Amino acid sequence: MAACHADRRIPLTVYSTHGRDQLSLLETAFEREHPDIDLRWLDMGSQEVLDRLRFERVNPQADVWFGGPTTIFDRGVHDSLLAPYRPRWAGAVDPHGVGPDDLYWPVYRTPAVIAYNSRAVPENLAPRDWDDVLAPEWHDRVLIRDPMASGTMRAIWGLIIERSLARTGDTTAAMAWLRKLDAQTRTYTLNPAILSQKLAREEGLVTLWDLPDILIDRGKGLPFGYTFPQSGTVVIDDAIGLVRGARHPDAARAFIDFVGGTEAQILTARRVFRLPARTDLPADSVPAWVADVERRMVIADMNWPLLAREGSRWMAYWDQHVRGTGRASRNRR
Repeated sequence: MAACHADRRIPLTVYSTHGRDQLSLLETAFEREHPDIDLRWLDMGSQEVLDRLRFERVNPQADVWFGGPTTIFDRGVHDSLLAPYRPRWAGAVDPHGVGPDDLYWPVYRTPAVIAYNSRAVPENLAPRDWDDVLAPEWHDRVLIRDPMASGTMRAIWGLIIERSLARTGDTTAAMAWLRKLDAQTRTYTLNPAILSQKLAREEGLVTLWDLPDILIDRGKGLPFGYTFPQSGTVVIDDAIGLVRGARHPDAARAFIDFVGGTEAQILTARRVFRLPARTDLPADSVPAWVADVERRMVIADMNWPLLAREGSRWMAYWDQHVRGTGRASRNRR
């Protein structure tokens, strides 16, 4: 009987970047409110989501694209991968993070941090800014999530490149900086889970990554500390959108309404350390860590439209001409 009941539910497929912990949490809460819907999710990097949606464009398999920076979503807009939808909570978020023609909406704000193994690195010796990661003591001790698959890393790379453009008018200084970071890097990991494992095992001591994942891992007992870069950090508008040609658009709209709703925003802030995009949540319901983060982090100025427009070209150049070259020159010395 249970199997028959499950078969009658509406299958809702979500492609997401948000990881098993958060997706399982939301699946349980959403299905409790919508027992007629069977939420199915695939967890992958933001570039992988974009590539998969492009491949499936003529026969969409996903209903919702959930997670990733707005710069990645802009590329989806360019490729006509999204359909317009204005969620019930539309008036509660900053309009600057909203896609053209209501094609995507910000759900969370995701700060990038410098993280480290706190068992091996005393807090007073941890890097305090981006340039500190290039110091000799971190030689061969840096772990980096593969930037070609990660929206978070693309945003950090974008910050470095945009600063170079502002100071010098071109990307040369940024690529030189990234080449020095490459020389410091022990490995580029395929996914966040491997990154966490290697950092916990002290296969590397320092990484650049997003705050929610670090806080989740720390909550599981992993020895992770973090600092906000003093010169400013990237704070990503993390978005959600309805897939164009979705097979179950009504269920998809219900999920989008749910994710940005007050209950789900508070739930994810409390349980998986997501910084809400909504600005109208009751102060006494939001966990204390949210106010602490808002107080401590310095938000860097970012030209997000420029990153959306030029980011793929910058990343292709880095992948072809920078990746591995710092380590190769280091080895020759």
